[in-house]
Amino acid sequence: MADPIRIDAAFDSGNIEVLGIDHAEATLAIRKDRDSEFYQWFHFRASGVRGRELVLKITGLNTSAYPGGWPDYDARVSEDRIDWRRAATSFDAQEKEGTLTIRHRPVGDVAWFAYFAPYSMERHHDLVTRTAQAEGASHSVLGHSLDGQPIDCLTFGSGEKQVWLYARQHPGESMAEWWMEGALETLADGSDALTQRLCKAATIHVVPNCNPDGSQRGHLRTNAAGVNLNREWHEPSKEGSPEVLAIRHAMDATGVDFAMDVHGDEAIPHVFMAGFEGIPGLKDDQLDSYHRYIALLKAETPDFQTDKGYPTAAPGKGNLSMSTNQVAHRFGATAMTLEMPFKDHDDAPDAVRAWSPERSKALGRSCLASIADWLEGKDVR
Repeated sequence: MADPIRIDAAFDSGNIEVLGIDHAEATLAIRKDRDSEFYQWFHFRASGVRGRELVLKITGLNTSAYPGGWPDYDARVSEDRIDWRRAATSFDAQEKEGTLTIRHRPVGDVAWFAYFAPYSMERHHDLVTRTAQAEGASHSVLGHSLDGQPIDCLTFGSGEKQVWLYARQHPGESMAEWWMEGALETLADGSDALTQRLCKAATIHVVPNCNPDGSQRGHLRTNAAGVNLNREWHEPSKEGSPEVLAIRHAMDATGVDFAMDVHGDEAIPHVFMAGFEGIPGLKDDQLDSYHRYIALLKAETPDFQTDKGYPTAAPGKGNLSMSTNQVAHRFGATAMTLEMPFKDHDDAPDAVRAWSPERSKALGRSCLASIADWLEGKDVR
């Protein structure tokens, strides 16, 4: 009889607790973010699995951060840590307080499972280092996280308009840094006509990972102190949210004309945008500028749509602790939150990979193309 499989998660962005293993079946649970009730992100390795029919049950999900994220969702699996594909997955809300069952028969002896294709801190450092070498790029450290990790910023161009792009305030939304990889690969190519247009019109500041501690610790939504950074923008502190404090301080120094905060959404199977309609003192031309960008992006890529998304805040009721609202209010900027799905992308489903790193990267370039059009005053409405 074969030995029981082994489950491990003590690595960069790893998260799982092993409740029991019976041969090729494991009962698992997701560890909560430190000092927080948030949990949804998982990432673990199964070994001793060659040719075996694995049955992996992640339990207790009815009280996860977004229970609506589990129905119609497929976990991701990889045997080379490069190509991440769907694994056969089902969810039963009645089994052990909500159980996600993953079934997979690996070809090799090791398989990796995750909520979405991970973006490790090692890959982050490779991305930053590679991009910083590009002609016309400059690198700075805006500050440090509670664990002492740098908040990296890459800057391009010398145009008058100030553009800020930032991602992974919520570390489990790893598609956001895949988006950043696509955007930074474009900006690092000085021969690209799109990059030339952008760098002529604007100075572009890119923070590819706002929350390195949460990323490394395998958190869904918070930093090392259990703080949700996207609820700190009104009053960030050195003690609880030095990451936001550093980024906002840098924004104060440059000003902001355009800002995009890149995220992932657990439940909505579409790419969509959230704006700042509820901020106090909203100006008509500011809102018109936002709608002009939305129209440009919709014309640029079929992966973006405007029918599905979050409800719009009532006038004057915008939450200024959230970055998009705070930046729009503080600077009079055109600001927005981009959301990508953990599930498949229902507008153009992919039976093999669902929404993927590759599509996230392609969307990064599409968003840059629309920013260039926006900076040049184009309008397709």
